[in-house]
Amino acid sequence: MPTYLGFLRAINLGAKRKFPKDAIRASVEQAGFTDVATYINTGNIRFTTAMRSRARIEAALEEAFLADRGFEVRTIVYSAAEFARIGEDAASLADPATVRHYVMLLKDEPDAEAVATLEALAKNGHRVVVRNRAVHLLLGSQWREGMTDPLGLDRRLDGVVTSRNVTVVSALAQQWC
Repeated sequence: MPTYLGFLRAINLGAKRKFPKDAIRASVEQAGFTDVATYINTGNIRFTTAMRSRARIEAALEEAFLADRGFEVRTIVYSAAEFARIGEDAASLADPATVRHYVMLLKDEPDAEAVATLEALAKNGHRVVVRNRAVHLLLGSQWREGMTDPLGLDRRLDGVVTSRNVTVVSALAQQWC
């Protein structure tokens, strides 16, 4: 059976959206997925399923999470091969001039116009590189602690998005793909 990775959006951010990793694992197993594992408490899951449709997998997970938690948990799913490529892209973009590297994981791939708009945001040593359903935010030496989004990327990304730092992305690609 194929292996997939899922990324939950906007959990464990406040008192009302708690979803510990053990509860996530139990919910995914109860929904019929197998070989379920979680990584840290930020909503990263690995599982296997006979389902082939990413949309069906996402819908099944989101339905299970709503039933379990009582609130909507948007979920972004990648095949293990897709996520391995994201890890490879992250490694290929490594640069000593990059102070921080975040990866925005997208439910839907942006069109060519959106890619051009996002990549044109580069300034002050910060860059944006879009590869399929992943947007790499590479922050240069102008980045300072406390800067959350110096390029205004959040307000330019359409649809369901969640982000992870490159350390988590690399670890997951190495361990789970």
